[in-house]
Amino acid sequence: MTSPTFPAFPEGFVFGAATASYQIEGAVAEGGRGPSIWDTYSRTPGATYQGHTGDIACDHYHRYADDVTLLKELGVGSYRFSVAWPRIQPQGSGPVNPAGLDFYDRLVDELLAAGIEPAVTLYHWDLPQALEDRGGWRVRETAELFGEYAGIMARRLGDRVPRWITLNEPWCSSFLGYSVGRHAPGAKEGTPALATAHHLLVGHGHAVTALRAEGVREVGITLNPDWNVPATDSAADRAAVVRADTQHNLVWTDPLFAGAYPASENDTWGELIERQDFRREGDLALISQPLDFVGVNYYRPTMVADAPYREADPAQRTATDNRYAEVAYTGVRRTAMNWPVVPETFTQLLVALKERYGDALPPVHITENGSAEHDAVSGDGEVHDADRVQYLSDHLTALRAAMDAGVDVRGYYVWSLLDNFEWALGYAKRFGIVRVDYETQKRTPKDSYRWYQELIARHR
Repeated sequence: MTSPTFPAFPEGFVFGAATASYQIEGAVAEGGRGPSIWDTYSRTPGATYQGHTGDIACDHYHRYADDVTLLKELGVGSYRFSVAWPRIQPQGSGPVNPAGLDFYDRLVDELLAAGIEPAVTLYHWDLPQALEDRGGWRVRETAELFGEYAGIMARRLGDRVPRWITLNEPWCSSFLGYSVGRHAPGAKEGTPALATAHHLLVGHGHAVTALRAEGVREVGITLNPDWNVPATDSAADRAAVVRADTQHNLVWTDPLFAGAYPASENDTWGELIERQDFRREGDLALISQPLDFVGVNYYRPTMVADAPYREADPAQRTATDNRYAEVAYTGVRRTAMNWPVVPETFTQLLVALKERYGDALPPVHITENGSAEHDAVSGDGEVHDADRVQYLSDHLTALRAAMDAGVDVRGYYVWSLLDNFEWALGYAKRFGIVRVDYETQKRTPKDSYRWYQELIARHR
């Protein structure tokens, strides 16, 4: 392991930190907020680690001013947070909840007073339960309503929020939620899961239209593309990588930046995609509207091998049964998530995106990057996380290498400001550069906070 360094970035580069509403806000039954699919899912026996929920999380709803102070002391220029759709429209449509708008109004004003630019993500997985009861992302109506919700938020905050992200990691929303069943709403489906993926993109298109109509400055989407490596050089494993790339990457990037569906989709999904009836004329034009930036979330590479379908019965196939399997990435350090740490793959992914889409790829913001680690709390209460410091240093160095290779990267948001509710893993994993004691809600900056603070200070 090398020693942490402080890579240099050009003038104007944005340093930020990121969070998500259900992971930190708590107050799930306060201020007129309606239930989300994550409220429902986390109460399903066995769905989350030890039955953990986001009911309280980091209590950010009540402590947001303290968290903005942490951001100000950190020195970030931007803070990426997400809006809880059920806090704005408890039923997902119809009347707007004034108290919900007021909360984000206060947060935005607090950030601006601290000299921090807000970056809003409209959807970070907490769909109103009322919409799931009507079909969720399987149905086109949800995509259309998402556009209406985007317009509501832009009319309220568009005069003060310069950067807007429509969706966060739609792969997780569609495939983890509707095919693997490991995220809300916990479904395991085939063609309906592919419909959710398409309708998320249609919803993105409607949101872009609504945001542009309100005159917001920057509009983008955040993806979590994988860097897939074949386990061997066999033709079978290389073909498995194509299927993995199709499911994780091309299903999003080709419609967005090439205005086309992936040429490899039939080999990846076969009859599941052949019997689709969810695409309509004009969808690709809506989806592929020009963007001001694309957000990229990156954590680790995956190694892929050819494998048979996991389901013996074709009628039980889900959208993630694609004849490939992730296999162990050996000889490298692993994080507390058991994810391999291979920083150079960050460079390779970004360069490959630029090579594939050329000038059609918008400027990039790294909207999430970080690691869950086994933090050491000393007797005096200090939190030492040398592995996270090394991870951040190495990945920022890899990011700089991608920029030197010609990728237009404008900013970097560390994941995450706070330890938080880590979805199905509950509170078992800690990604924050600030430790949260969930019993007392005390915030303690870790060594990684101090390191990132120093990196930012060196660029002032």
